[in-house]
Amino acid sequence: MGGDLRRGGPPGGPDTAGTPSATDPRPVGTPKTVGIVWALLGLNTLGSAGAKTVVALPRSLIQMATMGALVAAFALALALNPRLRIRASAFLFLLTLLLVPSVIASVQVDVGFGALFRCARLALFVGTLWLLSRWWDGSLTFVRYHIRMYFAVLVLVAVGLVVAPGTALPEYYGGRLVGALWPLTPPQIGQYAAVVIGLTVLLVLGRRADRTSAVVVIVPSLVLLAFTHTRTATLGLLIGLVLAIGSLILTSAAARRFFAWAVLCATVAAVVFSSALRAWFLRGQSQQNFANLTGRAKVWDALLAEPRSTGEKVFGTGLGDKSFDGLPIDNSWLAVYDEQGLIGVTIVAAVIAVLGGVALLRPPSLPRACAIFLISYCAISSYTEVGLGDASAYLLHLALAASLLVAPAPATPLPTAEIPRRRIPRWARR
Repeated sequence: MGGDLRRGGPPGGPDTAGTPSATDPRPVGTPKTVGIVWALLGLNTLGSAGAKTVVALPRSLIQMATMGALVAAFALALALNPRLRIRASAFLFLLTLLLVPSVIASVQVDVGFGALFRCARLALFVGTLWLLSRWWDGSLTFVRYHIRMYFAVLVLVAVGLVVAPGTALPEYYGGRLVGALWPLTPPQIGQYAAVVIGLTVLLVLGRRADRTSAVVVIVPSLVLLAFTHTRTATLGLLIGLVLAIGSLILTSAAARRFFAWAVLCATVAAVVFSSALRAWFLRGQSQQNFANLTGRAKVWDALLAEPRSTGEKVFGTGLGDKSFDGLPIDNSWLAVYDEQGLIGVTIVAAVIAVLGGVALLRPPSLPRACAIFLISYCAISSYTEVGLGDASAYLLHLALAASLLVAPAPATPLPTAEIPRRRIPRWARR
């Protein structure tokens, strides 16, 4: 966003993105191509199934584009890091470990080739993150990549809304906003808008983005979020910002002022617009339909009641399309249990616990606040969205959080050559 969006680095100091110590093998500065790799990873997570678009795009063509983006991302990352220099990361280690139950369950004869294909996709995704970990240093460089990438997607959605409003607000989705140029569902658009808004607000509070450019990003994103009627994204945004800003209250006067004004405005809005907010939140649904989470509870009960062998309980049934009996699961934990078993659930829980624990142990800072926002948002969204056990935007959010929690390598002074002492004759010493 503007000139300030390009300035990275930790709070209270100059940009240290990619600045190595004397013993750090990383090159000075993060190459611009790293941002391209990050954008390609984001393109891969957009998916190939969703709403009807203005121009009918064959699903095979979209799948070629998304998978081609992942292969290109891995190739570019390998070209940037040919010596395979990586950073030690518990987050990436756990993701690599998640491949074990995925492959064990997917090699069964009755599972099909699609499960192995998804395992290969997850392996390429995690491998690319390992290659990029070389430039993870706790700075805000990847936050800016993240905002630009998903704001570009939101611009594409906004263009589709202007060009074909009937297609972008279809009746079969209850008038909720979808992607008219690229097949995106309302939850996807709401997720991208919420993440862009939350990260941009935190950059403004940390004085890493000017207010004018922030308004240009936040206001359209808020409008698109409202058009999606996505309750999960809205709650994740609000709760995530409360936790993230709360971590800055003791060290930031701007955070304290923003928090006070936000509480005041939220209270007034809750009183004045209570009926309108309730209608927006219910989306025209009955109390009974809302109570069972728009039918999700029935799918969850059926999934848990399904008879399973010991191997299926432990390792799952293999990576699939996150559905059960043709209906979407819409819960990350149950989807992981179905596809990767109890081992997968344990590993995903460890990922959230490790990132959350590291975030709590870090001293207050803007990168830490951004990481807390992303971790809390993904944890909240996991109740009604899927993606924590496979290559998805949620894993990319958590990877960004992991990059923000990396402790920068301390600068060490360059060794100086010892000056040899001249030999003084004995007669001169007397």
